[in-house]
Amino acid sequence: MGLLVGDVLRHAAAVTPHAPAASLDDELLTFAELDAASNRAAHALRALGIGHGDRVAWWGETDLSVLPVFGALAKLGAVFAPVNGRLGADEARPILELARPALVVTDAARSELLVGSELVRAMTDELLASSTDATDVAEPALDERHTHVIFFTSGSTGAPKGVVLSHRVSCLRSFPSLGVERDGGTVCMFPLFHMAGWSLALGAWQARRPIHLVRSPDAPTLLSVAARRRATRIYAIPAVWARILEHGVDGYDLTALREADTGTSAVPPELVAAIARALPGVAIRIYYGSTEAGPGTILGSSDVAKKPGSVGLPQPGVALRLADDGEVCLRSELLMDGYFENPDASAAALDDDGWYHSGDVGAVDDEGYLSIVGRQRDVLRTGGETVSPVEVEAAVAEHPAVAEVAVVGIPDPDWGEVVCAVVVVAPGAGPPSVDDLRAHCDGRLARFKHPRRVVVVGALPRTAATGQIQRTLLVERITAGVE
Repeated sequence: MGLLVGDVLRHAAAVTPHAPAASLDDELLTFAELDAASNRAAHALRALGIGHGDRVAWWGETDLSVLPVFGALAKLGAVFAPVNGRLGADEARPILELARPALVVTDAARSELLVGSELVRAMTDELLASSTDATDVAEPALDERHTHVIFFTSGSTGAPKGVVLSHRVSCLRSFPSLGVERDGGTVCMFPLFHMAGWSLALGAWQARRPIHLVRSPDAPTLLSVAARRRATRIYAIPAVWARILEHGVDGYDLTALREADTGTSAVPPELVAAIARALPGVAIRIYYGSTEAGPGTILGSSDVAKKPGSVGLPQPGVALRLADDGEVCLRSELLMDGYFENPDASAAALDDDGWYHSGDVGAVDDEGYLSIVGRQRDVLRTGGETVSPVEVEAAVAEHPAVAEVAVVGIPDPDWGEVVCAVVVVAPGAGPPSVDDLRAHCDGRLARFKHPRRVVVVGALPRTAATGQIQRTLLVERITAGVE
């Protein structure tokens, strides 16, 4: 037995049955309603032959109807495997083939996309309506070490990998860091195929708080939901916070808000300062982690001004070390079990001593605070070609107007990434244009390696401890619009 995700729902329903558990648009589910709906869904799934250890894929957009399916599978001891609802059938098929699910649960539109497939499928609404039995369902053979969920992530190769998490890990990752106050809950920008969406939901439910979901994480929607639901916490990645600040918070009643959290990796100090100005008195925290490792470090609200560009100290129970090449390695009870049916990738990520090798390059200052510098394999992929930033930097640095340069990849829908030269201008020189640098690189570099974007800065961000350029922080600054 031990830590089981189904028990999170049972306990919240028993202790606070009428408290809100989740909202989306005008819909609201209480903990009693969520637990009962999970039981009905469990009986319906059991009637379809789904039981302990079976994998069930869910392929759809964010909707309250998936929450009972999630709860039902946890109670049955079956494995929940969410697939990005924004993928087309050809994109989703390799993931479904990898998972080999006993059942695919979809909405009507995606069910039609699977016509002709050998996969067994069921539509969410029909599944939830097919049983009226709300008695509790429990699997006696279920243990906390058994697989709870598989989250699919694409590595640098683009090939899908399934991150396997046990019930124990899912519960520990989402254990509430703050008491069990009955408050306004968390606004969640993440879609429900994403690990962060479910971690935020489970964290809220363990604290008997609601999770407020959105269909689109645009600024007006997030702010309107926070105001309407009197939310006390909102978590958004830096680029989304930048859109919120650009839109402005005036006209929204955010007086209930107490926590403004962000993360992914490095967060621009300018963005943190702008959030503080827009939301005075609200605690700001920065998190660093991954689907594979869970929450790794946290920069608390009292440190965000003192440690600009840092991602903080290790979370309780997390050990941190840097490998000889600077790679960030983490060890804790929060790590994945491995990649689904991929022993080579699992062995590369998890060594024999239990350390997870993140692929991120970091630096640690004399007080133990981590900063993310870049990626271990610091290459860009643009238009299907591989580019070494160091090679481009060497060529661009020879331009007479360039005092310092860092080359980074900026996400782009057409190219994957575009080569961006972040330049400190030489004294007395004018800032070079993209055309200037591309002309300069002619004959030095192949054309696909030429910069397609130039950003001029006063200084390159460097770690205090080692003076390394923080490439990851530069990317976050540029994508968040705080150049």
